[in-house]
Amino acid sequence: MSKSFTDLGIHPEFQQSLTNLKISVPTDIQEKTIPIILNKNQDVVALAKTGTGKTAAFGLPLLQLIDTNNPNIQAVILAPTRELGQQIHANLTAFSSHNPSISIAAICGGIPIKPQIERLKTETHIVVATPGRLADLVKREAIDIKNISYFILDEADEMVSALKDGLDSIIKEIPKKRRTLLFTATLSGAIKQLVNNYMSKDVVHIEADMKTVGHQGIKHQYVVVKPIEKLEVLLHFLASKEGERGIIFCKTKAAVNKLAKKLAINKFSSGAIHGSLTQGIRDRIMEQFRAGHIDILVATDLAARGIDVKDVSYVVNYHLPDTYEAYVHRSGRTARAGAKGLSLSVIQEEEIEEIPDFEEELGITFRQFKKADAQSIEENNTLLWAKKIFKTKPNRTVSEEFKEKVRTVFHHLTKDELVEKILAHHLAEVNKDKLKQDAQKNKK
Repeated sequence: MSKSFTDLGIHPEFQQSLTNLKISVPTDIQEKTIPIILNKNQDVVALAKTGTGKTAAFGLPLLQLIDTNNPNIQAVILAPTRELGQQIHANLTAFSSHNPSISIAAICGGIPIKPQIERLKTETHIVVATPGRLADLVKREAIDIKNISYFILDEADEMVSALKDGLDSIIKEIPKKRRTLLFTATLSGAIKQLVNNYMSKDVVHIEADMKTVGHQGIKHQYVVVKPIEKLEVLLHFLASKEGERGIIFCKTKAAVNKLAKKLAINKFSSGAIHGSLTQGIRDRIMEQFRAGHIDILVATDLAARGIDVKDVSYVVNYHLPDTYEAYVHRSGRTARAGAKGLSLSVIQEEEIEEIPDFEEELGITFRQFKKADAQSIEENNTLLWAKKIFKTKPNRTVSEEFKEKVRTVFHHLTKDELVEKILAHHLAEVNKDKLKQDAQKNKK
């Protein structure tokens, strides 16, 4: 039988906030972690997949342990990206809505530093930060973290690789006598090294029920394509998901830009985020995605960290990730909060042999996704062509006199007859292009 938050030791005022957020039953990681953080003094390493309620697992007991009579910074929470940092800050603020005396500051990169320096001059109990910005503030002596009691690393597996320098400089500043709470989706070699170097010897290891929680509700599938048909197969898949929200992952910023441009040309409701875009642009696109103004997000792995958007029905790996950890974080963007989701990997023939390795390492099963046949692809391409025409804005520079001459050519045709003739002309042009391509191949 599931425990309640009362059973876990959470105070009534925090439970009231949870009720307002419609959270009533603790997740597996929350059940296992909250009592240990509240009642023990050891460091904690918690292994849990994304979307399993990790923020509440460390956030609720941390808020409860804060001494509001002490005006100093008592806890630092590190996140790999600004998006995740903002999400954690928003969640902690919501959890503490009935405890207004707890002061929480978000100190993340990508936005002006001066307002953050001013914010830190006021009473602050908890700081949520990205490593680079926090290291910068420490260097400027704008923040004092020498006496913190709690140090929390969320999605630590990302920080030990991409953001290690900032993390190392911060750990040198904080006291040796502190509690470190580390949350990660995978126990990589780098994570184990970090635990050995910076955490106590009697660290408590906690693991969520990975099989029933981490991948619950996610169908893992792959489709094998030739390089030349990769885009068309993707476009066919996306057309079948019209009106649903999804995220497409690419390995590089250049690939994100290229694919996003192709989607825009084909009139898909989409946007792109990666590390080279300004924070303002990333925030605007993320807000459009959250609000449902765009359906498809094309992203790199790091840029997509911290995306906690409900109703993401599918994730597409347009390029298979280099690491198992990346796959875990990608697929975890769907099937959140008990929903169902699909993680589809678009792979080439030589990548098939990698699938069993992902299955064995992550304890999941892939099914082959049936690729659309040539006729379905051709029909979908024609529908995309039709949508392009439908969404094309009228050319206001064309004179009325010339428009009238064109109308005269078509004036005796009904709408249906005009559509049939335009469609026949389009298909004839497509067929002509195919014949040209075949002829060029034969020459080679």
